[in-house]
Amino acid sequence: MVKHIVMWNVRGDTPEQKKASANLVKSAFESLSGKIPGLTKLEVGLDVSAVDYACDVVLYTEFESQESLEAYASHPEHLRVKEVVGDIRIARHQVDYV
Repeated sequence: MVKHIVMWNVRGDTPEQKKASANLVKSAFESLSGKIPGLTKLEVGLDVSAVDYACDVVLYTEFESQESLEAYASHPEHLRVKEVVGDIRIARHQVDYV
């Protein structure tokens, strides 16, 4: 199993705008559930701490194998979601581990 974690900071001049952006990222990634072969778990969380160093959104996923994670990167549904998220994010951090 490979765990794939991604965190983003999103655009927004006000807390309400940031929350709307974060919710859009959340719903976009949640739409992938059941559509990606080898993706066995998907969770999206929104930060509730509001500390200045926190990321706004976290994606936690589990894949059956490294190959399924690699296939996810170019899957049409994932590419669609990346397009939605592209203009919304201002920073991205990632960790993959076995």
